[in-house]
Amino acid sequence: MATDRKGTVVRNIGIIAHIDAGKTTLTERILYYTGRTHKIGEVHDGEATMDFMPEEQARGITIMSAVTTCDWKNARINIIDTPGPVDFTIEVERSLRVLDGAVGVFCAVGGVQPQSETVWRQADRYRVPKLVFVNKSDRVGADFDRTMTQLRDKLGAKPLILTRPFGQEEKFGGVLDILREKLYVWEDDAQGADMEERELPESARAEVAEARVALLETLAESDDGIMEDYLEGRDIPEATLREAIRRATIALEIVPVFCGAALRNKGVQPLLDGIVDYLPAPNDYPPLTAVTPEGETITIELREKAPLAALVFKIQMMEQGRKMNFIRVYSGKIAEGDDVFNPRTGQKDKISRILRIHASKRDRIPEAKAGDLVGLIGLRAAVTGDTLCSPERPLLLESIEAAEPVISIALEPENSGDIDKLAEILGKLAEEDPTFKVRTDEETGQTIISGMGELHLEVLNQRLAREFSLNVRAGRPQVVYRETVTRPASAEGLFERELAGAAHKITAKVAVRPLPRGEGYCGANRLKAEEAQALPEPLLEAALSTLDDGANSGPVMGYPLLDMEANLESLTIGEGEDNAALVRMAVSQALREALQQAGPSLMEPFMRLEITTPDEFMGEIIGDMSSRLGRVEDIAAHSGFKVIIAVAPMSELFGYSTAIRSQTQGRGAFSMQFSHYDIVERKS
Repeated sequence: MATDRKGTVVRNIGIIAHIDAGKTTLTERILYYTGRTHKIGEVHDGEATMDFMPEEQARGITIMSAVTTCDWKNARINIIDTPGPVDFTIEVERSLRVLDGAVGVFCAVGGVQPQSETVWRQADRYRVPKLVFVNKSDRVGADFDRTMTQLRDKLGAKPLILTRPFGQEEKFGGVLDILREKLYVWEDDAQGADMEERELPESARAEVAEARVALLETLAESDDGIMEDYLEGRDIPEATLREAIRRATIALEIVPVFCGAALRNKGVQPLLDGIVDYLPAPNDYPPLTAVTPEGETITIELREKAPLAALVFKIQMMEQGRKMNFIRVYSGKIAEGDDVFNPRTGQKDKISRILRIHASKRDRIPEAKAGDLVGLIGLRAAVTGDTLCSPERPLLLESIEAAEPVISIALEPENSGDIDKLAEILGKLAEEDPTFKVRTDEETGQTIISGMGELHLEVLNQRLAREFSLNVRAGRPQVVYRETVTRPASAEGLFERELAGAAHKITAKVAVRPLPRGEGYCGANRLKAEEAQALPEPLLEAALSTLDDGANSGPVMGYPLLDMEANLESLTIGEGEDNAALVRMAVSQALREALQQAGPSLMEPFMRLEITTPDEFMGEIIGDMSSRLGRVEDIAAHSGFKVIIAVAPMSELFGYSTAIRSQTQGRGAFSMQFSHYDIVERKS
């Protein structure tokens, strides 16, 4: 178990969830009960400590992942509170890349919602152990058991229930501790700071006894020692159970579950105990692997007395245009004044400051060591996903992948003299956010910005005015298209010419075919083995790289190609031919002609929507979705309202928030996230 020099246990965790599940509300209680803050900041009042951006406070949502540190009992807990809106999914992605554990927050009313699934899958991809906190147990429609069923069915999780609600909805009065067979209650006067432990009331004994049997049976499936003791009917010490729960959690075999109502200040302290007891320390993981610049795979020891290995997972612009890099230190340590090496740039940088972060506040510290999440000042050219290491031992850690933007708008400054300033500022914002792209349209000269949704671009435009005093005019949003082919085709490309007194003749044949949706673009070599061996390697590489480059521009409108395969079927060159550029021309010609014959078509981004509406408006919502070329995939019934799952082309969803408010008299709501690219069949 990782400890600092004072013997303090370290936990690096993230709070992840669907929008409005209560992530930030829970984080505010954690900060208050651990003594990190002296006042509970409420999201609905715009006073949450972790939502410090004006755009967050105005909307009551988290936009930028915020880092903080607090202490609970013998542990230092580094927390990242992540956004809920899918437009800011990169904030979740890069946070999970560097965290050791996560707390998934689920609404007891809404259960497992679409963005919940997305962030859960992201955590699974990085093999992050998780706890679950079922929030809002006091709300009308709360159903703890239904949420457990959805965890199993939708997420494939194996929940291990450690606390259950004592009553639900308006009868919610506390939580039942299944492991210790106790009842915890909180007095409203102390804002939940005082947790009282009571003996189980008679009305809850049967429920807790049944839940404890289920707990032991679930745990026995993951631990042979527990199974033997359970089958023999022996009493199992609480400490033994806790150790077994911790092992199974870290091994991703179970997910411990806690419950409460964060807004009513109930259920948070048992969760804090669970974070310390069950989530892993930085060195509970097996050693990491990294790659040297020469391509050799090496092992990274997760300890302080080892060469430096750290990852830049986030960049944030500060006052006076300075840049702060958030890093996770995996091994070794780093101190002010140290030189660090960036293998991507080949540059050394001197660290001028190391900062411990608490939301918008920063405390200067002399050094950071293995397991720490800190901010650095002094890196010149580092970007998200860069590795920092010792100049004496260059290495590359696994980087961070960013999703491609799906929506674009044109921008221009209100003052024509601010064109250069706009370009400079947009460049800085693109450094912060890998899902935000900037380009200049070659035909119109317009500045085009692209992002993950309307909210994403709206927030960025507001930041231009607030942070940089730059007012801009924005055009109507445009979707970012892709292209594909609809049928197989093949074609030959011929380059035959006399150059500098020498005859050149090169013939290439390329075949293309569509792939299933979501497969991407693939360039492949289909040459016969003997034919490939007879070709000079530089010429074969030139031919194959031309196929790969073909993914960048389709034949319809020049958008990148997706969901298709391009194969090099044959390549015939003259004796002694060694001109790679001519090979590229022949292959490029064959590819262009094959694409033209393969039924090329535009593809649009489709969004997956979760629409919540009162029962009486469901018909109107479904009819409107059909008119937007959408497809309803599922309808779930809750008490008094329906949850509709649908997919629809993004181009038909601009302004949908206004439409749904109108259709439901302001009582409906929705969230959406990118689903896939597909061809849209529109009636002429």
